[in-house]
Amino acid sequence: FTAVKLSSLRRHLKTHSDEKRHVCHLCPKAFRTATLLHNHVNTHTGNKPHKCSECDTAFVTRGELSRHRRYKHTLEKPFKCTICEYCSVEASKMRRHVRSHTGERPYPCDQCSYASKDAYKLKRHMLTHTGEKRYECYVCQARFTQSGTMKIHMLQKHGENVPKHQCPHCSTILSRKSDLGVHLRNLHSYMEEAVKCRDCEAAFHERYAFLQHRKTHRNEKRFKCAQCSCTCNQ
Repeated sequence: FTAVKLSSLRRHLKTHSDEKRHVCHLCPKAFRTATLLHNHVNTHTGNKPHKCSECDTAFVTRGELSRHRRYKHTLEKPFKCTICEYCSVEASKMRRHVRSHTGERPYPCDQCSYASKDAYKLKRHMLTHTGEKRYECYVCQARFTQSGTMKIHMLQKHGENVPKHQCPHCSTILSRKSDLGVHLRNLHSYMEEAVKCRDCEAAFHERYAFLQHRKTHRNEKRFKCAQCSCTCNQ
C-alpha cells in the first residue's frame, strides 16, 4: 500500500491493528475508527444520512449508497478480472473471484484443516464446530448450522412448495432459476485461460473441475520438517 498523504497512510495502518478504542454507548461493540463507530451508531438510531438522488432509498454509509447506485441505477461494474471476463460491482467480490483462479485460501480454521477464500465462509464453517443453528426452516421449524443445508432440506422435505432447478453438470439443486444462472456462469463456464493447480501439474478450463481437484489436495501433508518426521498440511 502507498499513499500520497501521511494521514491516508495512518488511516490504512489502522486496518492492520486489532486495537478498538471507539466503544459504542448503546451496546458492547467497539471499533478501530470513529467513522466505523459513527456508522454503527446510525444502525441503532435508524439514521440514514446518505440518500440516493435517483430513488427514495437512503443508507447508513457512503459505501452502501455507492453499491446501491451500481446495482440499481448505473449498472456499472468497474472491477474487472485480468484472467477472465468476470467483472464486479464491488472490490471485495473481485478479490474473492481472483482466489478462484489462484486457489488461494487465506482464511484457515484453527480447529481443523479447512481453509476458505473469504472470511464469511470461514465464519459459516466455524458454526460446524460450535454447533450453533442459526437457520430455521419456515415450514417445519427444523434448525441448521448453515443456510445451504437448510436450502437442501427445503428442497428435499418440502419440495412440492419449492421450485427445483437441477444443475445439468453437477449435483447442485437451486430454488431459483436466477441462482442456477449464476451457478452456471461461475462454476461451469469455459475459461479460455486454464487455471493451474499450485500443488501439481493439473490445469482446468472449468472452475468446478478445478475446485473438485483442489479437494484431493486438502488433507495432504506436503510440509515436512527437515529435522524430524513431522509433516503438516499447512
